[in-house]
Formats: sequence, C-alpha cells, structure tokens
Amino acid sequence: MIMEKKRTDCPALPPGWKKEEVIRKSGLSAGKSDVYYYSPTGKKFRSKPQLSRYLGNTVDLGCFDFRTGKMMPSKMQKNKQRMRSDNLSLSKGKPDLNTALPIRQTASIFKQPVTKVVNHPNNKVKSDLQRATEQPRQLFWEKRLKGLRASDVTEEVLRTMELPKALQSIGPDSSDETLLSALASALHMSSAPITGQTSTAAEKNPAIWLNTAQPLCKAFTVTDEDIRDQELKVQQARRSLEEALMADSLARAAESSQDIEGKEA
Repeated sequence: MIMEKKRTDCPALPPGWKKEEVIRKSGLSAGKSDVYYYSPTGKKFRSKPQLSRYLGNTVDLGCFDFRTGKMMPSKMQKNKQRMRSDNLSLSKGKPDLNTALPIRQTASIFKQPVTKVVNHPNNKVKSDLQRATEQPRQLFWEKRLKGLRASDVTEEVLRTMELPKALQSIGPDSSDETLLSALASALHMSSAPITGQTSTAAEKNPAIWLNTAQPLCKAFTVTDEDIRDQELKVQQARRSLEEALMADSLARAAESSQDIEGKEA
C-alpha cells in the first residue's frame, strides 16, 4: 500500500510536539487518512486517550480535536452543556414533564417569556368525531317541550297532528303531544332509522333500559299499507294546494281586469 506522510508542528500541544497525517494512496481505503502525534522524544500516539494519559494534568485536552490538532472552544461548551444536563437528569431521577411555556435565555440576567401564537392561519382544530357522537343525553328531555304549541301568523294555535294507532308512547307523563315532539326531534337531529324502543324491558322500567337514541315510543313497523295511505294523503294535500293556488291566481286576474276597466271608464 502506497502512503503519503505529512508531519507538521502542533501549536495546540507543548513545544516540540509533531502531528503526522498519513494519506493512503491505493487500496480500498484510498483517500482516507490516519493521524498520529509524536512527542519531543519521538514517542508515537495513535489516539486521544493515549495522549491524555501521557500528558496528564499538564494540558487540558477537553476541547482538543484529535483529527485537526486544534483547540475547539465550541466543542468544550457542548461537552459542558451535555455534562450539566446529565447531572440534572441524574439528580431529578425522572424526566421533566412540565407543560409550562419555555423560557427564552438571553444575554440579560432576566428571563423573558416566550409568546405563544394560537391564531396562525395554518392552525387546524381536529375534532374527535367519536367523542362528539357519544355525548350523554338527559333522560326524558322531551318533557321540556310540554305545553308548547305551534301557532300561525294570527297567533291561532294549530290543530295537533293525529298519530297512527301503532305509535304508542312510553315513559313518565306519556302523551301524544310528547310523543309527537320526540318523533320530530329524532327525525331532525339524527339520520338513523326510527324504530322506537326495541327492548321490551324499556316498557317496564324506562329509566334504566331506555335507548336515548330512539324516541319515547314502543317498537313499531311501517307496512306497505301505511306507505300507500301516506302517499294518498300527500297527493290529496298537493291537489288541495294546487286548487288554492289556481283560485288565488284567478282572483288576482279578476281584480287586475276590474282595475283596468275602472281606469278606462
């Protein structure tokens, strides 16, 4: 193996010390170099620990870089900071889990608090969908709707809707009005199908076995006959609305024609 040797003085060590850099010219490790140091008496040292044992306390090699042969103050500072943090961790015995805001260390002897920015445009709030859908509900909250009545613009109370006989309410103070409010709320607040209280135990003790996701009514099924009846009611309502709109348009046309005849006369 062909090697090139360069020996120079080392100012970081006492007078007379030499640094030798051996550069490999061939082989798989061509281009790499090895560093050695020679004492004034010609003794060869291959590593920093050997050099430290030989010099002892005469030279502080804490910030001495064995590769470059120079004193590196930044390296000494890093070593001191690492030793200080190790000592602190050993004295505490456990990691610091404090969640308080950090303190910026400046050249001043006074500590300055760090400003926490919370209104950054890239901030995004992640919502827990599972937690949002599993919030507890108050039992029999529909009782708060008792006594409320819907009215028209003339403040006349509207007639209560008649529910099918298959819909029967359960729970304390059960009535058709409470059941109607419960069904309307369930249809408005949830996209799940409305089946009622499927558990038979809810009829005996609803305070324990009540399913809060369903309205306060017994389990029911919608048959094809119920669907046809409902379709018939919708058709009749649309027909009545069409007749009312037609009558209103004819009345408006008659009024406009009378106004035109009066102006011409």
